[in-house]
Amino acid sequence: MEIDPKIKKKILQAQKNEITENKIYHKLAHHTKRDFNDDILHQIAEDELRHYNLWKKYTGVDIKPSQFKIWRYYWIAKLLGITFGIKLMERGEKQAQGLYRQILAAVPETQSILDDEQKHEKILINSIQEEGLRYVGSIVLGLNDALVELTGVLAGLTLALQNTRLIAVTGFITGIAASFSMAASEYLSTKTEANDKHALRASIYTGVAYIFTVLFLIFPYLVSDRLYLDLAWTIANAIMVILFFTFYISVARDLSFKKRFLEMASISLGIALITFGIGFLVRQFIGVEI
Repeated sequence: MEIDPKIKKKILQAQKNEITENKIYHKLAHHTKRDFNDDILHQIAEDELRHYNLWKKYTGVDIKPSQFKIWRYYWIAKLLGITFGIKLMERGEKQAQGLYRQILAAVPETQSILDDEQKHEKILINSIQEEGLRYVGSIVLGLNDALVELTGVLAGLTLALQNTRLIAVTGFITGIAASFSMAASEYLSTKTEANDKHALRASIYTGVAYIFTVLFLIFPYLVSDRLYLDLAWTIANAIMVILFFTFYISVARDLSFKKRFLEMASISLGIALITFGIGFLVRQFIGVEI
């Protein structure tokens, strides 16, 4: 079958995408413990190979996969979870689907690939079972509470105490105590709920997320003596945490990034502004001098 050179170029691009994703799914399946996820990843990989072979009928050539893309998405999946890595990769499929629609008029079989991408593979990807995502609520609880509480505490202490080391120590002690409190609350809450989460594991996720957030927020006060610069740095760190984790959740759980980011950022920064004002009032009217 004679193919227009422009269409053939697009088919070659689609062919390279399919064989690259085939290798990524096989690589992830190979390094996944033998379980339900292994079967799903192999099944998607076979779908991608079938798509590749369909394109090959029209191009008549073999295409090598993109080694950089294989390496990138494999390590993203290993470090941040299979679900996140795959769904991040599949976000690029929107561009691929646009490419396929350009090919559709010349190659009617393209419709079967579009159907796979839009329905079958999405169902399979949403079937992946990953422990980390079961406890994402516990992680969000630890992050949210640490961001709201510690950003506010550090903002208030900055004006009230005027001493970076003292602020860091006070913030650290407050944060550690609060992390144990939140972990205990999550343990008791999970024990009373009818779900598939392990109470102790949920509490550990909450506590660890809280502690790491505390350390990240107080870090500026440990390395710098410039009081208000440290506060600005802490707020920037809080926004970075919110930005990263909101993006992670929006990809892994197919949620709106903008809405969740603005909500979390508004709450954290709003509390920080209020407590900053409280710190000012405490210093002015109670006369705290350190």
